[in-house]
Amino acid sequence: MLTYLLLTLFGPQLRLPTLWLSRVLAAVALGYLAIRLLGARAQWLWGLRNQLIAVYFSLSILPILLQLIMSGLALYLLYWHFGAYLVYADLEKRIEQVASTADTLTTAYALEIASTGTSAPVGVPSEPPPHTAIFLSAAQESLPGLKIEVGAGQELLARAADRRRLRFAGLVADHDALELRAVIERRVNGRQLIVSAEVPVTPQFVATLEPRLGPIEIVTTRLAQQARPPTFTYHSRGRALIALRQVQSAGRALAPRAHWFDYSVSGFARLDAVNLADVSNPAADVPVIVGYTARASQLNTRLLALVGEWGGVAVTALLVVGAMFVLIELAALAGCISLTRSITRAVNDLYQATRYVESGDFGHRIQIRHRDQLGALGESFNSMTASVSTLIAEQRQRQRLEHELAIAREVQAQLFPKEKPAVQGVEIEAVCRPARVVSGDYYDFLPLGPGRLGIALADISGKGISAALIMASLQAALRSQALFNGRGPGSTADIVARLNQHLCHSTGPDRFATFFYGVYDAQTHRLEYTNAGHPAPLCIAGQQVQRLSAGGTVLGLFDDRHYESQIIDIAPGSLLIAYSDGLTEAENPDGEEFGDQRVLDVALRLGQAPAGAVLKNLLEVVDQWTGPAELDDITLVVARF
Repeated sequence: MLTYLLLTLFGPQLRLPTLWLSRVLAAVALGYLAIRLLGARAQWLWGLRNQLIAVYFSLSILPILLQLIMSGLALYLLYWHFGAYLVYADLEKRIEQVASTADTLTTAYALEIASTGTSAPVGVPSEPPPHTAIFLSAAQESLPGLKIEVGAGQELLARAADRRRLRFAGLVADHDALELRAVIERRVNGRQLIVSAEVPVTPQFVATLEPRLGPIEIVTTRLAQQARPPTFTYHSRGRALIALRQVQSAGRALAPRAHWFDYSVSGFARLDAVNLADVSNPAADVPVIVGYTARASQLNTRLLALVGEWGGVAVTALLVVGAMFVLIELAALAGCISLTRSITRAVNDLYQATRYVESGDFGHRIQIRHRDQLGALGESFNSMTASVSTLIAEQRQRQRLEHELAIAREVQAQLFPKEKPAVQGVEIEAVCRPARVVSGDYYDFLPLGPGRLGIALADISGKGISAALIMASLQAALRSQALFNGRGPGSTADIVARLNQHLCHSTGPDRFATFFYGVYDAQTHRLEYTNAGHPAPLCIAGQQVQRLSAGGTVLGLFDDRHYESQIIDIAPGSLLIAYSDGLTEAENPDGEEFGDQRVLDVALRLGQAPAGAVLKNLLEVVDQWTGPAELDDITLVVARF
């Protein structure tokens, strides 16, 4: 359908004989549209038999049609190129004749000047040298309108193809007039001799080009100034061209058909003529369209001239191979149709059996008629119905688990802080990205009074619901301990020690947690912290980096562990980055971990950027590092003081 529309829209501009091809494509398109408009497509294609018929049509009939269309297009392109080449080659031959004529006359003038000792002529002579009259008369017969000038055309020598020989030959456009022009320069007796030969492109001249073809026209064009010019245009090299002058061959008509399939071929080629108004600028050259129309039989005569009678043998062999291809496709279609009955019967039995299953009757069995793959399919269906009840029960169990996981995720989401802490001089951002539905990572912000903020970050061993439950227990214990005893000296170490005892008594021996807890005092600009085996957060002040690693071992393994706390001064503009190991252990496709150093590099590169920008950039860099690989739980807390 798209090809048909393109031919309809652009065929006239390209001047292609697309009537027969358009009719074939129109028949196919109308057949398809008829099915759609009758409203029978969905109903007709519901049956498997009809679907197979449509597939057989696509695999047999349609390939034949497409093969014929492709062969026709390929043959047409061959004719187009060959015909354009014949016209182009003849035109180049005429240009070379003009150049040869100018060269001969230049030699004659030079000999006459050298023999007589006279000065080189500078204008148009009254008559050519006497001994060149016969030559000039013969040249004018093959080149109608041939004109010789002496001293003219010097500006065209700037476009000479060979700078060592001052010689120009080619097409020249003078306004809308077109001519074949040759200019020769020689030095005679120390003076300059320039001879110009020109042949105007007239209907009489065009009629002499490749006389065994049909009508030929040469069109002088210019670039269209408007995006959509109202007149007829040619499209070449991405630009629209408007015809200035058309010169058609006089007295030439398209030859009659040699046989019923002797279609006409229209083609064109583009040449560039030197613009006489701006010779030195190649960009100002005038586009020239050379078009022709010929019969395929005429082109065949020229194309197979050297092959002779052997060309007919090759054509006959090609037709025989094409006929064999069509017969094989038709035989395949007949075999496919015979196979349709057995396939559709088996499918119908399966369909009826599914209706029984749909009604809840899992005891229905398909009758096996053939011991082939279709029979094995029926046996497989009978075996499947026996286990459908078990599959349904498993599906219901899975749905219950998914529902419970969704509830667990909603509950866990409520445990994270819903609002950012409002502490003067502290800008803080945090995020937790679980690897599964629920996460074992945990972060929290605790308001401990005016100007005091508690920051907690933990990573529970394992994943899934069990880690999430321990995380909820740890959060409850932390809030209880911190809000009860958040002001005493060394309170962070005491709180972490009590949390360690809590986990040892409430979890199994294979469960533990890394934990970081710090308390920031906005009045003293100090941070008191304890790190229980957690990846050391980074405290960055300008280019100085301090890793907060003081504390002790992880929580939940030994209930008699002693923990230490450390107090550090926080300079204005300092940045605190706390994270779980899911950030630094993220691996790229080569198995290389992201590492602490890359976290530090991102933070130093961002300088005094806000906490939100630092957090966003860290996550983007990690995502680019890992690509589509599955990640561990990632928790990240960024605070700008």
